[in-house]
Amino acid sequence: MPELPEVETIARGLAASVSGDVIESIWLGQKPEPLKSTAREIAATLEDSRIATVRRVGKHIVFDLVGRTPSSAKTQHPKSPRKESATTEGPTTDAQWIVHLGMTGRLQVCEPASEILKHTHAILKLASGRELRFVDPRRFGRLSVVRTGAFDAGGVEPLEADLAQFLALFRGRKTPIKSALLNQKLLRGVGNIYADESLFRAGIRPRRRASSIAREQFARLLAAVKEVLKEAIALGGSSISDYVDADGEAGFFQLQHRVYGREGEPCLVCKTPIKRIVIAGRSSHYCPKCQK
Repeated sequence: MPELPEVETIARGLAASVSGDVIESIWLGQKPEPLKSTAREIAATLEDSRIATVRRVGKHIVFDLVGRTPSSAKTQHPKSPRKESATTEGPTTDAQWIVHLGMTGRLQVCEPASEILKHTHAILKLASGRELRFVDPRRFGRLSVVRTGAFDAGGVEPLEADLAQFLALFRGRKTPIKSALLNQKLLRGVGNIYADESLFRAGIRPRRRASSIAREQFARLLAAVKEVLKEAIALGGSSISDYVDADGEAGFFQLQHRVYGREGEPCLVCKTPIKRIVIAGRSSHYCPKCQK
């Protein structure tokens, strides 16, 4: 699943590509799984809206929409993805389109004549003449809209957290620190890869109870989380399976992994073989000598 660096990379690419463009119409596929909001709500919110900007909130991509002009027409799900669905009349309002990529979701800016992939679930026709398509073979991704207020993904943004906030999130918790880092209600955007890499740099074993970690160790962990995430963003994220950015390019941070996916290989610091364990159903990689 794309984590914070991958989603940030995609959001930045989309912001540079489609900010200022207007959504003229939208086609939504017949599969219900990707739609967290109803098709009617999504179409009514997006059509005739201008994309002010695109940004990341946790693991979500948020399209800020402004200046919507009300329109009215019928909503439909045509079988051919070359047609666009229309909307019913809705109020003029600022709104947000929220995209969660799930496991295999992608957002692609395409020319209208380009091939429509089999698992395309949404096509936005833009005033620039291009199309923005949502493709998701496994259908774990989700599309939704927020028409009043601002979208809140919950949790604390790790790149903005200070030590006091970080301590308040984790101190006293009896769960393994790895599980706590993956809890999106606490810290948003950090996933399996970057939790493993951050714990390695901080010298903390993933199975350690959060309540057993000292203040200075938490300080090292927060610094490691920020360092790892910033490095991964700079390298376009980690392409382990299906991930590519908004331009279809793979990331390169997987070449910098020190523990994740390196079970049995020598630690880059001490040469001890990297171990893999399972915590709460998730693989965790660590060095038994460097991490305590």
